[in-house]
Amino acid sequence: MGKNKKNKAQRIAALEAVDTAATITAETLSSENAAAEPTDSPQTQLSESSGSLKRSSTHDAEDDDGWQTIEQGRPVKKQKKIPGPDSSRYPAITFSADKARLHSKINVSSLRDLILYIFADGPAPQWVAITHRPEFRKIVTIMVPGLEEAMFKKDADLSAYNDIPADQAIDRLALSTSPDDYHPRALNKDSLPTPLQPFADMFTHLWPVRAPGDDKFGKLHSPINTMLTAPPPKNKEEKKGAKPDPHGWQDTRTRITEFLATPEELMEHNFPTHPAMLPVGERRENFTDPEGWVHTKVENLEDGDVTEADVQAGSITAGREVLALDCEMCVTGDNEYSLTRISLMAWDGEVVLDELVKPDKPIIDYVTRFSGITKEMLDPVTTTIRDIQARLLDTLHPKTILVGHSLDSDLKALQLAHPFIVDTSMIFPHPRGPPLKSSLKFLAQKHLGREIQKGVGTGHDSIEDAKTCLDLVKKKCEKGKSWATGESQGENLFKRLARAGTAYRTTAGPKATGGLPTGKTSAAVDWGDVSRSACNAATVSISCQSDADVEAGIIRAVRGDPDGLEVPGGGVDFVWARMRELEALQGWWNRNKLDSEASSGPPVTSSTHLSYDDAPHISPLESCLTSLGQRLKRIHDALPPCTVFIVLSGTGDPREMSRLQGIQSKFKKEYNTPGSKWDQLSVKWTDVEDQALRKAVKVARNGIGFLGVK
Repeated sequence: MGKNKKNKAQRIAALEAVDTAATITAETLSSENAAAEPTDSPQTQLSESSGSLKRSSTHDAEDDDGWQTIEQGRPVKKQKKIPGPDSSRYPAITFSADKARLHSKINVSSLRDLILYIFADGPAPQWVAITHRPEFRKIVTIMVPGLEEAMFKKDADLSAYNDIPADQAIDRLALSTSPDDYHPRALNKDSLPTPLQPFADMFTHLWPVRAPGDDKFGKLHSPINTMLTAPPPKNKEEKKGAKPDPHGWQDTRTRITEFLATPEELMEHNFPTHPAMLPVGERRENFTDPEGWVHTKVENLEDGDVTEADVQAGSITAGREVLALDCEMCVTGDNEYSLTRISLMAWDGEVVLDELVKPDKPIIDYVTRFSGITKEMLDPVTTTIRDIQARLLDTLHPKTILVGHSLDSDLKALQLAHPFIVDTSMIFPHPRGPPLKSSLKFLAQKHLGREIQKGVGTGHDSIEDAKTCLDLVKKKCEKGKSWATGESQGENLFKRLARAGTAYRTTAGPKATGGLPTGKTSAAVDWGDVSRSACNAATVSISCQSDADVEAGIIRAVRGDPDGLEVPGGGVDFVWARMRELEALQGWWNRNKLDSEASSGPPVTSSTHLSYDDAPHISPLESCLTSLGQRLKRIHDALPPCTVFIVLSGTGDPREMSRLQGIQSKFKKEYNTPGSKWDQLSVKWTDVEDQALRKAVKVARNGIGFLGVK
């Protein structure tokens, strides 16, 4: 037995040596040339017997000749040659109706979990078969709202497609009624409308994909949040041992200073910048407040520290003064809000300040239904924001901690910066993770058993809101840091890939390299300011204003930048992107709802789509779909071999659902108004409307997707 094991080990070692020697390709040669030239990609690696040299960034070039020593247990192993299309180890994703465990439509979460299985620690999918998983090099996922299965029918009339009203188009979308309607549909190029024929060149099947939602309560959940929120990994150790505390925490008195937001967190959540948050040096010395703004008298963050000798035993406040702040605002311009009321409350519940404030600019909207402020209240007021700023600068000192809910908005209204913040929207995270935030009303109901903001049309009470924030923080301090944070259903997908991404031996994984980082790099390419969404956790974020920008951003993310300063050389491992011109043309982009997923608005005309001078009869939809098909084909052509390519709509047509939800919301508001009478309501909500809403939600949840390997 011992001899056989020894011979086997020798054969394996010999095979690995031959394999390593046989994998010098044009790609690996280029990486060796890059290692010899000091101006090449920051991905460059050199190995020596005692370790390796790595150029981590072009910015390091001035230090130690640009090289830093990285200790390793063994030399770096070069990546194996990418298998050719005819290779027996070429990766594949295949579907077999006989073998797949497919009993219903796949979900958006199914596609997300597929990504996690290929690149990280997700479970193996049961609806498709994955072969040669270690050979996959990249994954590109593009969401294209506006795509519908009806467009891919053989007899689809795209020229008149958008002429059907939303409430009638709902019947057009009820396509699949067979018992196995959840199976993918084969794509035949000759049977597709001309603008959509490129899909058949890239994909073999169209998959029905069910969007997240709740049919019973008439809700459609965000497919983007579902895609970009990874479920927590299952802990196998817990199954073997004793069951954990069902509450997930132990009551531990915790000082309020443990909940202070760091300067990085404040900047991430768009709080006003205080000079003390900046590093000592030129940036801080050259700091100036924007016109009209002030900052509290704090020179350094250390000025807020209190020595242990000065802290009373068992004190939760840790020798700091704690003030809860809440403000009310009105509208004084386009996306401009001005202060109309400020309330400050001390830790013991004493009201320190409660003042009405008259804005400098004329008020366009008092927003009474939210602020509780009316014209009659503000007419006699002479206090200005400058008066309030002066009082706050006298009140707030280095040992003052401000408590509130989404305090960034309040501080912006005050035009004031302070570096010591405890924000209940941050220490009580939303169950579905950032960038979503729970409302103060919800937190009060859930954690305090208290109903606040009950007045219909009378607005909020800033004193009540300030006290609620204080009570939430007090309870958090009594329970401990883990309390009320264990309900999050997952973590950001980009963070999961960076934390748990798998590097295989075929791609110079950790076992072959002796401990190089295993996380996967990522890029988010989307409309608007990508940094203001969950996409800001990606390695690279690319903000766009058109689908042409998105196309260019995806190709750039896949290929990488020549200098590697923003997009790593060779490109990132995972790309998530969204194209929105079809969504806008279809009327799916909800302009009346604040879109937390992108800050820019939709294109107002079809001018961004291709215009065919030689085919004036072509409809805007046909033009847009032609443009879309060409964009996706160019992206597909630019992908390297062994790349997973996913395209999904996210949802089905949400227009009728949105219309009915608007009626339902208006009905509830009027019905709950004191003194209202049933026969005087402007809208009705009966079982007929309720059933119509449920039907519309089912239609809105009927999305589609495409899945292939380049």
